[in-house]
Order: sequence, then structure tokens, then C-alpha cells
Amino acid sequence: MKKIFFLIVFICFISADIKAQTVNDITPDILSMRDRAEVMDRWTEHRLDHLVPELMRREGVDMWVLVAREYNEDPVLLTMLPATWQSSRRTTILMFFDPGNGEPVERLAVARYDIGFFETQWFPDEEPDQWKRFGQVVAERDPDRIAVNFSEDFALADGISHTDYMNLRNSLSSELQERIVSAENLAIGWLETRTEEEKVVYRQINRIAHNIVAEGLSESVITPGITTTEDVQWWYRERIRDLNLTAWFHPSVSVQRSESDEHDGDFSGRADSNVILPGDLLHMDFGIEYLGLSTDTQRHAYVLRQGETEAPEGLRDALEVGNRLQDILTGEFRSGRTGNEILAAALSKAESENINATIYTHPIGYHGHGAGPTIGLWDQQGGVPGKGDYPLFSNTAHSIELNAEVYIPEWDRSIRIMLEEDAIFDGEETYYIDGRMEDFYLIPRQK
Repeated sequence: MKKIFFLIVFICFISADIKAQTVNDITPDILSMRDRAEVMDRWTEHRLDHLVPELMRREGVDMWVLVAREYNEDPVLLTMLPATWQSSRRTTILMFFDPGNGEPVERLAVARYDIGFFETQWFPDEEPDQWKRFGQVVAERDPDRIAVNFSEDFALADGISHTDYMNLRNSLSSELQERIVSAENLAIGWLETRTEEEKVVYRQINRIAHNIVAEGLSESVITPGITTTEDVQWWYRERIRDLNLTAWFHPSVSVQRSESDEHDGDFSGRADSNVILPGDLLHMDFGIEYLGLSTDTQRHAYVLRQGETEAPEGLRDALEVGNRLQDILTGEFRSGRTGNEILAAALSKAESENINATIYTHPIGYHGHGAGPTIGLWDQQGGVPGKGDYPLFSNTAHSIELNAEVYIPEWDRSIRIMLEEDAIFDGEETYYIDGRMEDFYLIPRQK
């Protein structure tokens, strides 16, 4: 009898979930802070064990040195610390050394505090001068190339401060100083590469983000004629905090409507706060951070007028054009192609199909605007020197960000379909981590 009771309860629960999914998918479980730290530390140790040696051997580097001081951290070093470390402590020096001959890469630390993933090399009772001890560790191993995080083009790979660089350099012999090289490709490779476990969980992270997006673009948040775009922006900020998540930028919500042109093509300004009305095409831009990974999403909702059950045909056709532009762009992804090469090929293809396109796609991962090939900026459609010249590698994540300007017959003017969806390039194909928008959210939702 007890088993039957629980079976009935379970069936009712599943039925309720099926009904709920007509509005929103089930939100994946969000881990406690303690459980998150355990997952992130497991990922970090795996990456240190496997990814660092692969990258060092790919780039022909036998020593990689990262240096940071508390509150002035190298962004790469921060991703290598235990999850309970929210900053470096005093001066923190991390070192990787590949002795060659198939031997394991050493992970070393010249730091005052124990860093769990690294073997401590500094004992102040024996040598009180930290930088002198660093120089001794380097000299003992006599590396051919000492890679340090400085870069002209990538801020994320330019993490060593001037003071730390001078201390590092002055602690080495003149011969070793000549072996210092940029670790740009190591730093980018570490930040941009996603492991198999990360790729699996990234889908759930994107699902959480998409569910928050859908909730915000619904009548549970928006009352047409009362709610403003600014109200929705702040609702997103509060909702993210309520779920014990963080936002890596302030969400934006804007409208396009038949009566006026709200966009002049310059994304650098602040969107005005507008009262949301029937007939509005809403656009939002939103990103969360969870388990050390970021999301970035731009989607649209249409506010139904009295008697409407779907968006006007012209708007629906415009969304199809936006989806086609996404397909054109991702169809140009090839291992080894630079961001600028991908951009040029995609824009040429779009032009041949009479699509008025603007492409500004970027890597994503540890950082929202991540390290890797930049594929256009909204104000640089001819290519991006430096960051656009970096090649595409496999097992990397990208925010497929772009817009298509389309004429809407019902409105007698053009609008922009602005889309952004996170995707993985696995070396052969590009796939959306948790799908993409192919239909507008409708307010109110239709049964």
C-alpha cells in the first residue's frame, strides 16, 4: 500500500513537471558553495595534470612562471588556485617545469603559504629572500625557455605586473634572462580549452541561464503598460543573487517598436528605460557565472497585441534570417583558421545571400569575454588586429554573437535581430551548448 501511495505521488509530481515545462524547462540543481568548491578543485587538478603538459609541449616551452600579488592577480593564476582562495596571498609564484624524456611536469610554488596543487619550494628559515629562492629553483632546472605572462594583444595573457617582472628578471643570471619568452599562447590555451567534464556540465549552466532569461521575459515579471525595461534589468540582478549565482555584467533590456527607431547602431550608450507595451519587440543581454564558467545570452520576446496569438510574420521571418546568419558563421569554423579569416568568410557568404550582417563573436569560459580568437567587433567589421589573428582550436567555447538588420513590412522599417548563444567547437563541428532561440518568447505565453 505504501509503495502504491509513493507511486501515485511520483506520477503526480511528474505530471506537474510536464505541465511546468510548457512554460519553462526544469531548472537544473544548483550546488551549495561547498559542493561547488569540490567540483572546481577536481576540475582544476585534472587540468593541471593533463592540460598544462599538453600546452607546454605544443608550444615548445619547458618552464612556465606565473606571478601575482594579493589584489593584483594575474587572471590566469587565479584560475589555478584552490576554490577557497579568492585571491593570491602576499606574493605568489607558480612554476611548471617539463624535464623532458616523458617525465611528468613538475608543479612548484615559491610562496609563503601552501597551495594544495603545487609542491612548496620556499622555506624562509633556510632562505628568507623569496626572489632569491626563485632564482635558485630556476637555475637548478636550467630551462631552455622561460615563459612569462606578458602579451601586447591579450589582456588576459598579460598578467604580470611591471614590478613583478623586474623582480623575476633580476633574480636570474644574465644567461637565463635571455631565455624569457612570452607565455601568450600558453595562457590563452589554458583559459580557452574546455575539458570533457566541463563541456558536460556547461550544458546545465547554460540551461540555468536560459531558464532565468525565459522567466524574466514572461508575464510573471512583465506587466505591459506598467513594467519598464529598467525594472526587468534589476529583476534579473535580484534573481541571479537569489539563486546564489553571480552576474559578470549588468543585464540590458531594450525595445524596438513600430512607432520609433530605438537603435542607431552604436552599442556603447545606455539603453533608455521604456515602459513595455503591446507590440514591442524586447531584447535582452544576460550572463551568469557558476562553477567558474560564464554564459552570455541575447534573446527576444514579443509582447502580443489584443487578438494576436503570435508575432507578426515579418518579425518571424526576421528571426529566421538571424538563425541563418548563425548557421553561416558557425559553418565557417575550421581548426587553424584565424578569427579574422572566419569573419571575412562569413560576411562574404552573408552578403551573397543579401543578409545585412554584423558579427561580433567572442570566446567564453572562465571569463565572459574570454581568451581566444575574436571574430569581429561591432565597430570593426574589417577584422581585429592581434586578437583576430589568433587561430581557432578544438574544444573551445564561443558566444555566437551577431545581428541581422531586416526590413519589417508590417512596421515599414528595419529592425535588428540581435542574437547570442554559447557554443562548443569540438574540432569538427560547432554545436550550441543548450540550443538556440528559433521562436520568440511571447508575452503572455500562449497555451
